[in-house]
Amino acid sequence: MKIDLTRLQPLLAQVRHRLQLMRHPTRRGVAMSLAALPALVLLYVLILIPFTPSIQNIEKARLQHPAIVLSSDNVELAVFKRANRHWTRLADISPHVVDALIATEDHRFYQHHGIDFKRTLSAALHTFGGDTQGGSTITQQLARNLYPDQVGRAQTLTRKIKEAITALKIESVYSKPQILETYLNTVPFLYNAYGIEMAARTYFDKPADKLDVLQSATLIGMLKGTAYYNPVLNPERALERRNTVLAQMVKYHKLTPAQFQLLQKKPLRLNFERQTDPQGPAPHFTAYLRRWLIDWADRNDYNIYADGLVVHTTIDSRLQALANQAVKRQADRLQGVANGEWGPRAWRTRTNLVRAFVRGTPEYTVARNAGMTDEQAVNELQSDTDFMRELRQEKTRLQAGFVAIDPTDGHVLAWVGSRDFREDPYDHVQQARRQPGSTFKAFVYGAAFEQGERPTDTFVDQAVAIPLGGGTVWRPTDAGGPTGRSITLRDGLVHSINTITAQVMQTVGPAKVAKLARAMGVRQSKLDAVPSLALGTSPVTLKEMVSAYSTIADDGAYVEPVVVTRIDDRNGNVLAQFHHKPPEQALPVAAAQTLLDVMRGVVDRGTGAGIRNTFGIQADVAGKTGTTQDDTDGWFILMAPRLVAGAWVGFNDNRVTLNSYWGEGAHSALPIVGDFFRHALDSHLIDPRARFAAPRSFALPRPPALNQVDVRGTSDDAQPPASASLPPGTSSAPLSPLIPLVPFTVSRDPAPVPEAAAPTEPASSGSP
Repeated sequence: MKIDLTRLQPLLAQVRHRLQLMRHPTRRGVAMSLAALPALVLLYVLILIPFTPSIQNIEKARLQHPAIVLSSDNVELAVFKRANRHWTRLADISPHVVDALIATEDHRFYQHHGIDFKRTLSAALHTFGGDTQGGSTITQQLARNLYPDQVGRAQTLTRKIKEAITALKIESVYSKPQILETYLNTVPFLYNAYGIEMAARTYFDKPADKLDVLQSATLIGMLKGTAYYNPVLNPERALERRNTVLAQMVKYHKLTPAQFQLLQKKPLRLNFERQTDPQGPAPHFTAYLRRWLIDWADRNDYNIYADGLVVHTTIDSRLQALANQAVKRQADRLQGVANGEWGPRAWRTRTNLVRAFVRGTPEYTVARNAGMTDEQAVNELQSDTDFMRELRQEKTRLQAGFVAIDPTDGHVLAWVGSRDFREDPYDHVQQARRQPGSTFKAFVYGAAFEQGERPTDTFVDQAVAIPLGGGTVWRPTDAGGPTGRSITLRDGLVHSINTITAQVMQTVGPAKVAKLARAMGVRQSKLDAVPSLALGTSPVTLKEMVSAYSTIADDGAYVEPVVVTRIDDRNGNVLAQFHHKPPEQALPVAAAQTLLDVMRGVVDRGTGAGIRNTFGIQADVAGKTGTTQDDTDGWFILMAPRLVAGAWVGFNDNRVTLNSYWGEGAHSALPIVGDFFRHALDSHLIDPRARFAAPRSFALPRPPALNQVDVRGTSDDAQPPASASLPPGTSSAPLSPLIPLVPFTVSRDPAPVPEAAAPTEPASSGSP
């Protein structure tokens, strides 16, 4: 809780007035000031007491019962610790550590009750004399470490008083050994290491009970300033500080002078290994859940790090594992393509783009702030081989996102936010907003069916010119140009024909399409109600799109996504249960079933035919591909009666793209979803006999012969065109029996470019 200092202004003004009187003292003024000052200070202390941590909170902070996150099938997904530490009993910590700590930080630790008044006064006198010294006891330091927000770290009188009050509270609750144990388990040591156990493993690759006197002195020496005395980056300072700690141990009879003379000559001898938090099978999901849980805990007076909460989520660990594998297989394969297209030789030919990348780096900003011109800064950075190699690897690292939802209850079953959480913690499911391309066409046709249009209604495939105002005209096009033939709405969506979709958009109107998309699940992203919205020009999240497609799969009923079903305490008592909100009928049942039946054709014979031909999936499914301008974003979403899954593939910087073959959603994103679904079917996690309620206009396609469902694609697939071939040096061997090596017949889904206007901007990567 923050203190409203405005209420204390009269008191502070009086204190300042008394101090001013002491600058020009009279006998009467001195007497009055000396008489009033203790009372004022005491009053100020009493005012601060309610703003310090309670004893109950102190007990919680020490006990540390972190929240445990479980999947729906009872597999541990994460443990929400306050920090990366392993609590170790004092008896299991080397006695050299305790001796070094007390001798260096608080040699009268066993004589005071939280505040060492003698040391505090001495430190104050030295500070007034220009030699700044710390006077905090171990207990006061513990108060700062446990409660940085409530106690603070600012060099103010208020902070010192709050720190002292909290120290007195701690001493009233715990014994001296308990205080030492808590301190040594909570103090930070850099490199994501908290507590003496993690520090011992990080710097010396051994447990805390095996630390010798030199190693103990090195770690305790860091406490004066972990960065300044970092033994990895500043070994000379760390060595000097270690010897200072050894000298303190001699002074307080923990070492003999002879031992000191021998030990101070020895080197540091680190065995450094950075410690990392366990990632878990769904790290982006649990990062999202942590934020949600903190908000819930704050509203309900719980602590996620101390109260032992057990959180039951909707994630199915088996489906999550399949999703992780599918993303890795396809993304690794596409990275080989990207490495060929953006290798060192190709990188050097993109002069203007590379210079733009350089200008976007922090290093460029530092160079300009140092007085360099733009040309000097760019040239100097481009001459740095290591810098440019790292920049190229960062910019050309392909990314992907995947999410799966049960459309009947909104349960999120699998969530993959990027290829690797440690390399890219940015979440491409919940955070990233990208143009959805032709996956957005579902809302255009859904709006048409809602107002009475039929799949058999036709439009002529002809050039379309739609005035946008201000003298600009939008002319959507397709690969190969218009045919002049009459095309049904069904075939317009199945083959993703832009000119047909644009005419349908004119019929229903952009406002109605935007309204329907919001009702169906695109509820966080801003949708521009303009004609080009038909082809997916407004950036959205993958989670929104899969949620909206779940609405189609559930007969037009929107169900808000759910991630948590129950929260228990550590004894198994139920604290809260969560159910999805009542469904909202976003699209009439008849219109939703018509739309779903049309989208069956996408995977039966349209742009998503790879689901049938390459992955051999014969279940009742429907879906849609999506590709944005310049192949910046590849999308695919597939619907089954109890599972809707979608994938996005692209680069964080949307100026980087794959070629016109691999960049298509049918070749980049569809294999992720196809791989996932096929494994889920084989594992009996999806019922292959389940059927949608929507009537079928066409029978399910006949399963291909066994020799046609080949691991390299169907027998009548053509080989990829030369422009789509793998780059030199890339292995042509399949990484998985489920990764297609041949193309599908697809329609291009170019994003619109208004005539007489600047080209449409590439898709936005969203802001973190």
